[in-house]
Amino acid sequence: MAELSSPVTYSSALGDASCLAGTFKVKFPSLTVEWSDGMYQVHGYRRGEVVPTLDLLYSHKHADDRQHCQEIVAKVLQTGGYFCMYHRIVDARGVTRHVLTSGDAIQGEDGQVTALEGVMLDLSSTLRRETEHIARAAVMAATATRSIIDQARGILMGRLLIGSEAAFQLLVTHSSHRNLKLAVVAAEILRLAGLPEGPAELDAAIREMQARALKVESSRRR
Repeated sequence: MAELSSPVTYSSALGDASCLAGTFKVKFPSLTVEWSDGMYQVHGYRRGEVVPTLDLLYSHKHADDRQHCQEIVAKVLQTGGYFCMYHRIVDARGVTRHVLTSGDAIQGEDGQVTALEGVMLDLSSTLRRETEHIARAAVMAATATRSIIDQARGILMGRLLIGSEAAFQLLVTHSSHRNLKLAVVAAEILRLAGLPEGPAELDAAIREMQARALKVESSRRR
């Protein structure tokens, strides 16, 4: 019997590195289970260390995902067709892996399912890299936003000869009144400050901000 081969994989998050993946086949009614080398690796084994069975396969499903996976497989065994499950497994070393299992129920002439064939793709590294990328991007965006706000606050401090807290509060009040994000208001201050025709438009915008701030303060005192 020829051994199953593992699939060729690609993940944009991993660059040149490939994803760990394996193929499987379960024959019915004998319940014979075949794994490629990749399936053994995903589950934390080497070929020859264990004999793959359905019980072994289900024993590695995360406790919170096991029942749902079993229900999906049971349904496919009744109806045939394709299946796809994103779930967690716990490998032989106790490491939780996030995997995508996709397969096909092979039916005989009488309509009975004679085999399940499919692939299991370990997405753990991809998800980790994607999460790290999103986190780095969020940090960079937050840093850029703080820089824009700090620059705008500095401009207001210089033009109005006020303190840092007063300048920041002026930005906050204007942001709230116009229902705009603080960074958007700050960016507009920077844009006006950079206009080649001089500070006239900037000063006009600052006067408008002051007028609205005074109006808000006046309404609070009533």
